[in-house]
Amino acid sequence: MPHNLQQSQQASCQSTVPAEQKTGQYKVTHADADADPKTHEILAEASQYILNTYNRPSLVFTHGKGCYLYDQGNRRYLDFSAGIAVNALGHSDEEVSRVLAEQSSQLVHISNLFHHPWGGELAKVLVESTRETGAFQASKVFLANSGTEANEGALKFARKWGKLVTDKEDKFEIVSCLNGFHGRSMGSLSCTPNPKYQKPFLPLVPGVKHISFNDTESIEASITEKTCGVILETVQGEGGIFAANVEFLRALRKRCDEVGALLIFDEIQCGIGRTGKLWAFENFPSDIVPDILTMAKPLANGFPIGAILMNEKVAEKIKIGEHGTTFGGSPLGCRVALSVFNRIRRPEFLAHVNEIGGHLKQGLKVITEGNPLVKDVRGLGLILGVEFTVDPTPLVKLARERGLIIITASNNTVRLVPPLILSQEEADEGLEILKEVFEEFRNLNQV
Repeated sequence: MPHNLQQSQQASCQSTVPAEQKTGQYKVTHADADADPKTHEILAEASQYILNTYNRPSLVFTHGKGCYLYDQGNRRYLDFSAGIAVNALGHSDEEVSRVLAEQSSQLVHISNLFHHPWGGELAKVLVESTRETGAFQASKVFLANSGTEANEGALKFARKWGKLVTDKEDKFEIVSCLNGFHGRSMGSLSCTPNPKYQKPFLPLVPGVKHISFNDTESIEASITEKTCGVILETVQGEGGIFAANVEFLRALRKRCDEVGALLIFDEIQCGIGRTGKLWAFENFPSDIVPDILTMAKPLANGFPIGAILMNEKVAEKIKIGEHGTTFGGSPLGCRVALSVFNRIRRPEFLAHVNEIGGHLKQGLKVITEGNPLVKDVRGLGLILGVEFTVDPTPLVKLARERGLIIITASNNTVRLVPPLILSQEEADEGLEILKEVFEEFRNLNQV
């Protein structure tokens, strides 16, 4: 491990763990009911003004450092969620803070009516570093504000593509995969075939079809001359940490070429180092490449930004005035993203993700061995999932009240997406807590 990376990790995990935690006797040390009294005042006031669309615990987090979060009462939590795979460099990263402060004192926003230095620099490093990784000949970048915006733009580009490559009016269909998640605005929601998300907002955008993930046999009938684009995650995140298989992706690439459709890889959660590769599709053979790749979550370590990376055949079809954004590609967002991306893409950083990811995955297999409630342990790098035979939602509270933040995904899966700077010591700390809560969960289910 590089010396500077090791130093930053050691700094992030300076031990302030209570004595009972150090000895491995994990008890309920962070009970929600014992939150600092001011927490309730803050939540009561906020509830009068904030539209509540989230089921959140009665906690208020005030600050974080490295892989740890601290609540209103200064209780420390090991964070295995990283803001849903966003805080790749952890909380309160000093370099990110420095860049934010410096750039915010110079220029925050000017709109896309004018140029600034950092947009071009960020686009250049995204394009050139992607070209260096393999066969995806990236050409241009569109900068947005979020993953959903990136996917919306990609879908628009696919629709424009369909109108230009044929004289027929019916080449507008989009194909996505069951169990996938692409966002909550109308286009991306239409490509997210989950009744829980879609039903309240019907009717959705027309012309969207769905196929089963990793079902190669469904491809030919579903992707036709009417298809302008196919969008999928190379590793499904919200769906439960399922990786695509080689045969499926290769068949998709072949079929898209046959019918003249664009292949869109949504790497908003699984890209930018999360799997131990710069891009998740690099885990597959070099003939499996997208025409468009969308990214967001870790790109600026929590500062809102998204991007659409595309090859030349797509870029040459998009003209002035056909897409836009007010805030996307701001000087502040681009400069932070440039700093973050340049650090994550270093070979030694990615090697660390692979090493710690392998250690954590093996540890999960050890602590779940023989547990009849555990169906599978899967994932790549530091996007890992533990699938249960029953709904594991209670595990979130069990872990949180012992000082560990975890989240769930579909298909009865506990999702582990910690900061990519996670150290082995921090991984082991998390495994020790998980071992206890998995056992307690087993006892609660009387098996």
